[in-house]
Amino acid sequence: MSTIVVGVDGSESALGAVRWAAEEAALRADTVRLVHAYVVPLHGYPDFVATFPRLRDGMRHQGGAWLDEARETVGAVAPDVPVETDLVEEEAVSALVEESRRARITVLGSRGLGGFTGMLVGSVAVGLATHGHSPVVVVRRSTESLGPEAPIVVGADGSEASTAALRFAFDEAVARAAPVTVVRTWRGIFLDEAVPRYPMKVDPAEIEDGERAALAEQVGPLRESHPDIAVETVVVRGRPVRTLLHHGRSARMLVVGSRGRSGFSGMLLGSTSQALVTHAPCPVAVIRSGE
Repeated sequence: MSTIVVGVDGSESALGAVRWAAEEAALRADTVRLVHAYVVPLHGYPDFVATFPRLRDGMRHQGGAWLDEARETVGAVAPDVPVETDLVEEEAVSALVEESRRARITVLGSRGLGGFTGMLVGSVAVGLATHGHSPVVVVRRSTESLGPEAPIVVGADGSEASTAALRFAFDEAVARAAPVTVVRTWRGIFLDEAVPRYPMKVDPAEIEDGERAALAEQVGPLRESHPDIAVETVVVRGRPVRTLLHHGRSARMLVVGSRGRSGFSGMLLGSTSQALVTHAPCPVAVIRSGE
């Protein structure tokens, strides 16, 4: 039995992450571990309003109430899923990184309160993506209304991290009986500059054929090991964010690697990742190389 860790902070977004984790746990007989991290401020509040001990007790009480609410949410979605809770006085990043050591997946909401303010658009996301030990799933909206034909969309660029993302996507597809759409983009900036000067030196069609061949080679082993999974491959000249967001409109999940080359370089540390977690219309899974 493996564990899915969920960051809980009392926000509706966090409860959406809890619901997603409960559904995922029910598919795999996992345990859901609910974690709330808080840090008591040392300054910035009048002593006559609250002393440090009273403020600390209040924050622990509130955190416990949020964990109770999250536990009830798991029970409502998947009554048979085991639930653990942990209330820790610690920075959110360090708490989640440590929890991720024992997690199959670490799940966050796309917006947060309290100890998890600004999830996945600030230091918590970058710290967890950089130092965490499990895939990170950011839940932006429910996928309950989607039919069985809704695919898991994964970005692939030939890198080790994108191969790890492919393995994760196919594993999810097996659990959810869902098809997989593999997307590879290639940028033509250098071509735009080269063609006017050297019109006979560059052939975009030839480059796209090479990209298709490279993608087929990367996906081939997973196709062979998962013959029952329907797989669509998409190769397009364009920007990765725009392309993935387009395919994410009807997706069950977007899956990307945290390191890569080409269009998926620097996932979760730059503008591409921030755009995805800010605008993606579905849950986003970020997979580090080696996971």
